[in-house]
Amino acid sequence: MSKAFASQADLADKKITFEQLSPHCWAYTAEGDPNSGVIIGEKFIMVSDATATPAMARDLIARIRTVSDKPIKYVLLTHYHAVRVLGASAYFAEGATEIIASQGTLDLIVERGKEDMQSEMDRFPRLFRNAESVPGLTWPTMVIGGGDPTKGEVPGKLMVDLGGVKVQIWHPGPGHTRGDTIAWVEQEKVLFSGDLVEYEAGVYTGDAHLEEWPATLEALRALNAEALVPGRGEAMKGNAQVNKALDYTKRWVQTLFAAAKEAAAANMDLKAAMEHTRKSMDPVFGHVFIYEHCLPFDVSRAYDEARGIKNPRIWTAERDKEMWAALQD
Repeated sequence: MSKAFASQADLADKKITFEQLSPHCWAYTAEGDPNSGVIIGEKFIMVSDATATPAMARDLIARIRTVSDKPIKYVLLTHYHAVRVLGASAYFAEGATEIIASQGTLDLIVERGKEDMQSEMDRFPRLFRNAESVPGLTWPTMVIGGGDPTKGEVPGKLMVDLGGVKVQIWHPGPGHTRGDTIAWVEQEKVLFSGDLVEYEAGVYTGDAHLEEWPATLEALRALNAEALVPGRGEAMKGNAQVNKALDYTKRWVQTLFAAAKEAAAANMDLKAAMEHTRKSMDPVFGHVFIYEHCLPFDVSRAYDEARGIKNPRIWTAERDKEMWAALQD
């Protein structure tokens, strides 16, 4: 019997946690659903990842308002995926004047933002309840350079002063997408990684650069963070826990890509590559949230990259379903 497509059968609401990690930093997490981060200064607030819809964003805003009445001036898009960015318009009423993203993320919005929006709405019906509140694609107003450290380029960095706390925003290298951007509060050693890092949840790699991703994770490890808000999973507290999440993500990426390279070398078709990948992935990761959703997309991308397709192919709602049907028993 075929599995329900992507997360269409996942309709139960998740328990949301809003917790303080340091004097200025907060985590908004929800049992494996996409996380957001909040940095509250004496003058302004920054939100990292805007949620999937304005309706969802209003829940986060309500929690922020229990601890601060400062204007939410900045919204950071850690990457271009719809579940992270389409709620941005809700923050305009709260004082938001700057939507920040890397050049790589802007390029991806131009190239495939429309297709991604429809694709993700079909994949995640629960997250896109009240989708009619989404006014359209989210466009950054402030773009930072996206140099690739793996090519000897210096990443563009932006320093934002919220009053009493400064936030560094930069692109550490390709991984989950080619435009991933992080927020780093050095004085409090708190890292907001977006989907570059996950913990005990599926690591979606459908638009990833798998070969470069481990080096990007090591660049983040070098920060020696004491707290981490990952893209999915609980907030990590203490350097040992931060490293645990980095190790978890790195193991997923390397295990997946190794299996894909073996499949490509053996000239397997995609379905055989999926079966081969399950032998190494299922025993380690098969229990985690959103695993069965992620794996078909992950294997498709990993198999492409292993065969030399460097730039991820664009996912459309039609391609999603064709791939899903082809990989079902």
